[in-house]
Amino acid sequence: MRPIDEMIRSLREQLLAKRPADGSIWRGDLSSSAISTSVAVFALYLTDQEKYASYIRNGAAWLTGTMHPNGSWGDSIESPSNMTATLLAYAALSAVGEAPQQTQEYLTEKFGGLTDRQMVKGVLDYYGKDLTFSAPILVMCALAGIISGWEKIPQLPFEVSVLPQKLFRFFRLPVVSYAIPALIAVGILRFKRGKKGLLSPLRKTFIGQSLRVLERLQPAHGGFLEAAPLTAFVAMCMSGAGYRDHVATQRGAAFLAGHVRPDGSWPIDTDLACWVTALSVRALGDDIPDKSALAERIKQNAFACKHPFTGAKEGGWGWTDLPGAVPDADDTAGALVALHILDGGYCPEVGKGIEWLLALQNSDGGMPTFCKGWGKLPFDRSSPDISAHALLAFGLWQNALPGNLQKKCRNSTARLLKWMLRAQAADGSWTPLWFGDQDAGDERSPLYGTAMTVEYLAGSPEPVAREMAQKGLKYILSTQNADGGWGGAQGVPSKVTLTARALSALSSFPETGTVVLEQAFDYLYRKYGAGALYRREPIGLYFSRLWSSEELYNLTFVLNALKKLAARYANTAALNC
Repeated sequence: MRPIDEMIRSLREQLLAKRPADGSIWRGDLSSSAISTSVAVFALYLTDQEKYASYIRNGAAWLTGTMHPNGSWGDSIESPSNMTATLLAYAALSAVGEAPQQTQEYLTEKFGGLTDRQMVKGVLDYYGKDLTFSAPILVMCALAGIISGWEKIPQLPFEVSVLPQKLFRFFRLPVVSYAIPALIAVGILRFKRGKKGLLSPLRKTFIGQSLRVLERLQPAHGGFLEAAPLTAFVAMCMSGAGYRDHVATQRGAAFLAGHVRPDGSWPIDTDLACWVTALSVRALGDDIPDKSALAERIKQNAFACKHPFTGAKEGGWGWTDLPGAVPDADDTAGALVALHILDGGYCPEVGKGIEWLLALQNSDGGMPTFCKGWGKLPFDRSSPDISAHALLAFGLWQNALPGNLQKKCRNSTARLLKWMLRAQAADGSWTPLWFGDQDAGDERSPLYGTAMTVEYLAGSPEPVAREMAQKGLKYILSTQNADGGWGGAQGVPSKVTLTARALSALSSFPETGTVVLEQAFDYLYRKYGAGALYRREPIGLYFSRLWSSEELYNLTFVLNALKKLAARYANTAALNC
């Protein structure tokens, strides 16, 4: 058996084995997070120390057990040390009386000291204008007592939450579109703890309305966005503001208690079930048992009504089928592509999904993640890989759509291509939003963004798409490392996930030379032989630069790449794999 066939068979068997026995969608496994665990422990500590004593104790033990020798933490166990994870762990452990001395020394070096001014400035400088995460971090530090004053902590305009959602984008809010619960809870806490001004009586009148908005946005199970950090920040701020018994606080705490892992830790999000299912379907192709049943399960996961969180119309898909999910462009495109692979027949869910993407497209022509027209902060702007993913979905379903929808897709495609052309860097690269490389100096991964965009463009008949793809291919080729693999950018150490993404893109174009493909395959095969092919690599980003790894990324990325490579060289001896 050829090495490539051996790997494909092994990867396919493992990926199918990861699917639940009941035949439902894949769940995957997100890495445990020091950030999630720290904020969850502290939120439960503030909400009810006695009731949640075991969760607090076990979470603190997990933190101390995963601490780096210098007293620091990274976002995940595989991540290098960083200021955010270390500061939050220090705050949580300080509150429960277990703060390590070496952590204080690490933070002193990072901030140049541990005065209020130094810590506040250090956090705000790190996150810049985006207060989505910096404001919650600082209020947690104040609640834990490691920041003594509140006056230097930014005030968030919680009262804006009572306005219609469609107006939010006009206020240029200092948080991303899906962090409105944090805007409310952090804003109210900061208002209550800070000095009062002339407008304070007026602002106070909005608290009750804002709390009702918060309650309306919260899923019945308590978890905002299925995310432990956001849910915990809301719960701790509500407790700190005197609303410990409020329904939103109690639901949030119950969600945290219900989603802790046996080792006492929490992941950054419950799961990425819809996303990893779409990746699995793309990797396996139509070689999947019970395809029709899986297609029906995917169809059922589309949102059937307007979403209360973002105000998005029905028809989109979120990253998971759980109650806290929100529809987004990448997962909607992924679901549409998966349905085309599994079924290929037009259905109402496809039509509504296409319409949902069309309605989301920004005025600049690109596709954002969650909400149209926000654009002030990075995670609300148009993204090249997400735009290309939408373009792929439009292209696959174009001929099956009703006439009026076909016309809209053609117009949208033209606008998407124009924006992507403007967004492409001079070296041919595109930089993505949701994936990066921790080893890169700026933590960005233009290799990932370029590879994904090029792969999505491969089937487009548009000449401009071909031209952009060729420039992207040149960038990918120029960044290959001597070991045959790729990192997130030029000169960054190679990784399995990123090498697989590059190989998928290169294998999609017949003009790619054989030598470079063989070098890439050899890199992956060496990892396979050494038992290192499935080693977790944190390349996933949450909002505000939080890192995570997902066990199915290695499996799906590599299988997708190898099947593309094998298909290109089927029945030939051109490739020595």
